[in-house]
Amino acid sequence: MNYPKIGIRPVIDGRWGGIREGLEEQTMGMANAAKELIEKELRYADGTPVQCVIAPSTIGGGAEAARCAEYFGTQNVVGTLSVTPCWCYGSETMDMDPMTVKAVWGFNGTERPGAVYLAAVLAAHAQKGLPAFSIYGHDVQDAADHSIPDDVREKLLRFSRCAIAVGEMRNKAYVNLGGVAMGIMGSFCDPSFFQKYLGIRAEWVDLTEVLRRITLGIYVHEEYERALCWVKENCKEGFDCNAGKNLPEVITKSKTVPADRDWEFIVKQTLVCRDILLGNPKLDEMGWHEEALGRNAIAGGFQGQRMWTDWLPNGDFMEAIFNSSFDWTGARQPIPFATENDTLNGTAMLLGSLLTHSAAVFADVRTYWSPEAVERVCGRKPTGMAANGFMHLINSGAAALDGTGVSKAADGSGCMKPWYDVTQEDIAAMLGATDWERANYEYFRGGGFSSHFRTQSEMPVTLIRMNIIEGVGPALQIAEGYTALLDEDIHHTIDMRTDRTWPTTWFVPKLTGEGAFADVYSVMANWGANHGAFCYGHIGADLITLASMLRIPVAMHNVAPERVYRPHAWAAFGTDDLQGADYRACSHYGPLYR
Repeated sequence: MNYPKIGIRPVIDGRWGGIREGLEEQTMGMANAAKELIEKELRYADGTPVQCVIAPSTIGGGAEAARCAEYFGTQNVVGTLSVTPCWCYGSETMDMDPMTVKAVWGFNGTERPGAVYLAAVLAAHAQKGLPAFSIYGHDVQDAADHSIPDDVREKLLRFSRCAIAVGEMRNKAYVNLGGVAMGIMGSFCDPSFFQKYLGIRAEWVDLTEVLRRITLGIYVHEEYERALCWVKENCKEGFDCNAGKNLPEVITKSKTVPADRDWEFIVKQTLVCRDILLGNPKLDEMGWHEEALGRNAIAGGFQGQRMWTDWLPNGDFMEAIFNSSFDWTGARQPIPFATENDTLNGTAMLLGSLLTHSAAVFADVRTYWSPEAVERVCGRKPTGMAANGFMHLINSGAAALDGTGVSKAADGSGCMKPWYDVTQEDIAAMLGATDWERANYEYFRGGGFSSHFRTQSEMPVTLIRMNIIEGVGPALQIAEGYTALLDEDIHHTIDMRTDRTWPTTWFVPKLTGEGAFADVYSVMANWGANHGAFCYGHIGADLITLASMLRIPVAMHNVAPERVYRPHAWAAFGTDDLQGADYRACSHYGPLYR
């Protein structure tokens, strides 16, 4: 696989006759130190270490810059990191490729003016319309100090992590299985957004293709038997909300798959849709050559409601297991996959998953509960994490099982892990914390099973949403916060007011006392749509950096100002109103792939 890479450009004073020769070792030392750090600390989404390449020589002028660009063009370099301890010739040595994300690390030392070059080349980047990130240590170092200070380390890793995410999306596909679900605008896939901002191809597959493959047996039958056996052993059935109901004929006659055959159909559906997204070489061996190719997907979504779910089992199991960090094969990379084919929430899931390599949990941003409303309904106010109110995140039947919060970190706390750190014990715990409750026939006439759990740990998470606004374009929303645990009686009373067959997470955003984060109600009131996705950890700073690389403004966030890291040219659009400057800069530069 030709992975996207970070290209490191050791830039040097071009004057031969003592100056350049005396700087070669220090300059290449910076390049090698950056390479060692990045390759040690970062991984691709598939779990393998990130790769860096260094220019064939130090770069003292335009000829060597051109040779570097030619070499990087053969290496799938998506982000370039120019490093130097000294003065260099700015516009002659800079990266001029408009398709690479750029950063410059100027050594903060007094013996040689690396910081002067940094300032000069950033001015050149700004004047030429090629934004670059600035990396400059807070404290002066001695020339012989080869260590990487913590603040520089953080910026090197954040830039590289986000640049790799840009590269992993490039030339992949978002696959729409079906069309628009129930008039949800996020389900209206905007191919221009995916192409221009993410470098992703939008593809559509009619749901009749899923039925064709099931009917003709276009799936690996041995894997079907193994997956079905795993489901029956590990996916315990729970409450049946249909029991005892006198349902009207329009519902009863609509269920074409018998209830006792639901799992067989659902497992086939899951295999078929996975193969549509990713391909499967074993289908080629079966004579299905075209089907074996797949659609080169990095993400996708399933329309489901209503044309499918009015007569066939829903996609809740498929959606939940795709988004989880495991399946019947063991731990594996999650597939960001949107309920109701909400492409914009699928995008939020994709961004979060690429940055964390862990599951993204799709959710309805359903209800804000004030302490007063809780007291009126439950007889007392919530306490602890939820004392100032909370939000109910609950998807209509499907959510990554990692959202149970029962995987264990080294200190024993509940967490959501990168998929390559998930253990068999974690998988058993997640399955044990989830039951599969028969879908409500009044909503899903075709039946199916909904993943049902509640998040059992108080974890740091980040809630994310992508929106498209006429006159603005795409805009990202970010809310760092925590999952909350409610007292059992309060949880039960409130949870039963919605749909008891669906997965529940209680979410408390971090509050700043200002704007959209003045209180929990304000977060809910300013959220841009009915859906959101949450990932483990407080990753808002990474999301802000990634969004700036893609030229997508951030509409609301609660990330501390000192953690915000955007290209240096953003300061030219205003330093007092950082959000306004972000909007102006993104509008001026336009999408990355325009």
